[in-house]
Amino acid sequence: MRLSSIIIVAVTFILAAALSLVAAGFAVTAIENGSETGVRRALDHNTLDWAEVEADGLQVILSGTAPSEALRFQTISVVGGVVDAARIIDTMEVAATADLAPPHFSAEILRNDAGISIIGLIPADSDRDRLIRLMRDMVGEDRVTDLLDAAEYPMPRGWADAMGFAVTALTRLPRSKISVEAGQIEITAISDSAAAKRKLEAELTRAAPPGLRMALRISAPRPVITPFTLRFLIDDSGGRFDACSADTDAARDRILSAARDIGLSSPANCTVGMGVPTPSWAQAAETGLRALAQIGAGSITFADADVTLVAAEGTDQGVFDKVIGELEASLPDLFALHAVLPVPEEENADAGPSEFIATLSPEGLVQLRGRLNDENLRHMADSYAKATFGTDKVYTAARIVADLPPEWPVRVLAALEALSMLNNGVVNVLPETLSVRGVSSQENASAEIAGMLASKLGQTELYSLDITYRAPPPEPEDARPGPEQCEALLVQVQAVSKIQFEPGSATIAAESLDTMNSIAEILTECGDIRLEIQGHTDSQGREQMNQELSQARAQSVLNELRARRVLTATYVATGYGEARPIEDNATEEGREANRRIEFRLVRPTVRAEETTTLENVEAATVPETNPDTATGNEEEPENGEN
Repeated sequence: MRLSSIIIVAVTFILAAALSLVAAGFAVTAIENGSETGVRRALDHNTLDWAEVEADGLQVILSGTAPSEALRFQTISVVGGVVDAARIIDTMEVAATADLAPPHFSAEILRNDAGISIIGLIPADSDRDRLIRLMRDMVGEDRVTDLLDAAEYPMPRGWADAMGFAVTALTRLPRSKISVEAGQIEITAISDSAAAKRKLEAELTRAAPPGLRMALRISAPRPVITPFTLRFLIDDSGGRFDACSADTDAARDRILSAARDIGLSSPANCTVGMGVPTPSWAQAAETGLRALAQIGAGSITFADADVTLVAAEGTDQGVFDKVIGELEASLPDLFALHAVLPVPEEENADAGPSEFIATLSPEGLVQLRGRLNDENLRHMADSYAKATFGTDKVYTAARIVADLPPEWPVRVLAALEALSMLNNGVVNVLPETLSVRGVSSQENASAEIAGMLASKLGQTELYSLDITYRAPPPEPEDARPGPEQCEALLVQVQAVSKIQFEPGSATIAAESLDTMNSIAEILTECGDIRLEIQGHTDSQGREQMNQELSQARAQSVLNELRARRVLTATYVATGYGEARPIEDNATEEGREANRRIEFRLVRPTVRAEETTTLENVEAATVPETNPDTATGNEEEPENGEN
């Protein structure tokens, strides 16, 4: 074959190959364009427009960020309906899901006579073993019920302070329920008395960490009356109570009604308290009062289940025997009756008055006069009086006389103890009786004195009480204000004079120092209140800068109070920046109002689904109040800075 023929054949093959490649390229491009167009239409039709499509030859490459894993799979499925699934290349990503919200950590602690129980959910990194060990140290190894669960989430801010303070409070509250959350605590408890309640509230308020929101609900229960005493007398002036105790309101009304029926001649009331020896107390009291009325004159005394009826001298023996017989048969079980019909004694005119008199003046001066058995009794009476009323307020002028009754020392000391329960008065000890007269600012003074005398002297001894109740004087007008009143006073001060700062700084302006002095005076009078000093700015400038400036200004106010010797252990300074506007930041007036210092009482936030029901803990519920916020606006700097 000639060379020219070979070249012609080779060129022909090359041209054919080139034409094939060009045709294949046009075919691939057509396929790419057709695939990409079809896929985009399908994605748009299914509102999956976030997905990006790129055709590369026969391959269809999907990219973009899918809002969820489900939408990523849906996209692949839609595209697979347009092109062969083998041609799909998936490079899509899935948007990161937000971290799961941590659980609500809380704990409920109940302490009573049975021990301590704790239930709730706490962070796993809490020192659970130490917590349970501290509780066991309080009540015993086997008297702590641990029902806690733990979750592997970071410990929220304020949790450690709240739980630590809960343990501190638990040591002082043997009957209590404590609810703990991050940064706040609610305490429901019972105290032994009103005085104990006030003391506990002050101690817990001072001990709480700064910033901890705390709600205290401490109640004082009904008084415990020991012995449970009732004493009623009938004489020439009518009937009257020296002491009256009842276990319920209904029992009180029942006893007073019976007394009015037999001639109660003066206003009276019964102390409702705990310690009644039997539920039949009111029935026994009614029966005894009717018996005394049948005799006509004398006294009847109930001390727990012991009943003593003393008839007046000259009472007919037959009447006395009949009434006492009926009374013995009518009293409920458990009550024991002792009846006395005094026999008149001949007076010895030559013996002189055998008596001991102690007087207490309104100024607190005490004088002891009359007769005592011996030197030991005089020393004992003098020492007791000085220990009770004060060494420099007692004057003793009692004589030592022989042949006084053997029970004279007991009667003298009981009389002095009765005198100590009065504001002023006199006690008179005679061989046949003991009398107490005076004024007291304690409503149930007669009941307490009657109970004490019955316990010291015995059920058969005669004594008379003439005690006038006089309400204590009202507290002076300058008495310490309550927390809500303090908050209101701070509002008033700042309504007159603003707290101002140097422009763009945390330095309190010189013209506001008098305002700080007024605020310091109020807070000194307020004592231990839990207070948050809040700093706020407008929205001008960067958010982080505003937050830092508000914190610095709140701290500056706290420092100024400390410099004025205000006790600030229960105060906390917090900056909120621009996060809590009270007016529109779009106006000049609004921005000026938003630049402010607020004084707020620290209160716990209340969760709507929670209740304060507490089994085994009897406590009064005190409604929470939300007084107006105490605010003070700062003067707006001329340069527009916060």
